[in-house]
Amino acid sequence: MPDPVRRLAVLGSPIGHSQSPALHRAAYGVLGLDWEYDRAEVTDAELEGFLAGLGPEWLGLSLTMPLKRRLIELVDDVDPVARATGQANTLLFTPEGPRVFNTDVAGIVDAVREAGGADPRRVLVLGGGATARSAVAAGHEFGAEVLLAARAPERVADAGGAEVVPLAAADLAGADLVVSTIPGGVDIPVVVPALRADQLLLDVVYHPWPTPLAARWQVSGGALVHGLGMLLHQAVRQIRIFRSGDPELPLPDEAAVLAAMRAAVHGEAPSRRS
Repeated sequence: MPDPVRRLAVLGSPIGHSQSPALHRAAYGVLGLDWEYDRAEVTDAELEGFLAGLGPEWLGLSLTMPLKRRLIELVDDVDPVARATGQANTLLFTPEGPRVFNTDVAGIVDAVREAGGADPRRVLVLGGGATARSAVAAGHEFGAEVLLAARAPERVADAGGAEVVPLAAADLAGADLVVSTIPGGVDIPVVVPALRADQLLLDVVYHPWPTPLAARWQVSGGALVHGLGMLLHQAVRQIRIFRSGDPELPLPDEAAVLAAMRAAVHGEAPSRRS
């Protein structure tokens, strides 16, 4: 009897907008992997039961909001980045048991570095949720001074060593890189001043694009890193994990894999500033 097709999926709520299936399927095609990758609507309260019901054909999962914190509570084998941030977005099933990882931090770092220019010295993170904590960690990866601006700073229990200020007090002009993790459709009460051409905004909301903040940022003279850039690069790390268990081990012909993944989302994740 042939081995069952390995199954994977992205979980979250809401999940219908996710571009992860397109990215992963394109990569699997280049790599010659007979894997299926789908999406499933799963809430925080449903996650434990969903995991318990999976069969041996399941290889791994990608997880988005609101599941990134809950996953840490359900699995013992947690990689150092996920442990440090308290957020995990990748689950790998192994014969020894499930393992979880955070690829969001590397996804932010890789997307910003792909845009070119020097690593930022001052990073401003907008928002106080799960992705914000990963953005703070990415700022520390750059060796930058990191400030976090949240709508409710009193509710930010762990800012990962970043100073926390109210969102309305965010100083966009003083940052080399701003990472907005504010959910789509939420008004951001910040004024975008005149900017230098080398000041970057990475808005993790990739649909619709540009976001209102991204549009104001570009009009003010700054440069943009498309939100799909982070999604693309964190997905590459996930695929490394699903294939080898190691997020640092490059894929065979990774350049071709990246090109196919970009094409799968219709060129919306450019490899340079846009």
